[in-house]
Amino acid sequence: MKEKIKLLKGDITEQEVDAIVNAANSGLLGGGGVDGAIHRAGGKVIEEECKEIRNREGGCPTGKAVITHGGNLKASYVIHAVGPIWKDGNSDEDNLLASAYIESLKIADKHNLKTIAFPSISTGAYGFPVDRAAKIALRAVSNYLDKSDIKEVRFVLFSDYDYDVYSKAYDEL
Repeated sequence: MKEKIKLLKGDITEQEVDAIVNAANSGLLGGGGVDGAIHRAGGKVIEEECKEIRNREGGCPTGKAVITHGGNLKASYVIHAVGPIWKDGNSDEDNLLASAYIESLKIADKHNLKTIAFPSISTGAYGFPVDRAAKIALRAVSNYLDKSDIKEVRFVLFSDYDYDVYSKAYDEL
């Protein structure tokens, strides 16, 4: 299912897809990096829906995901996925990261979304090594797409370095 996966360098908030994925924190509070950028670009709708989810469910656990509308974004929806904070590589980080991607794709399928854009989850402030994260992300998404009607998954990478690392991992897939 590699042909359904595209790598792009750019700003995820500018993607015209059914849903973009936010590298969220478990409190769904917005924050720095891609999380803050998505909350700022999407506006109040995202913040209000995240608050409703927090009040109803207490947030979103690591390895899981929730969905809100996209507000002012070009994407109709935002899937907020919570990746793991890197500790030492021996604290189930790999499985939790794969789960964040898979749970996001399950939500996309449940809502009949056909195009989805991911950032590199957990590799910014959460410190997950990019080379390790890229392999996990691409493998998890590729395996999931074998049994899904999703048409296209974009990995939208902000830096040249991340794009190069993902390109190498993609070639090895």
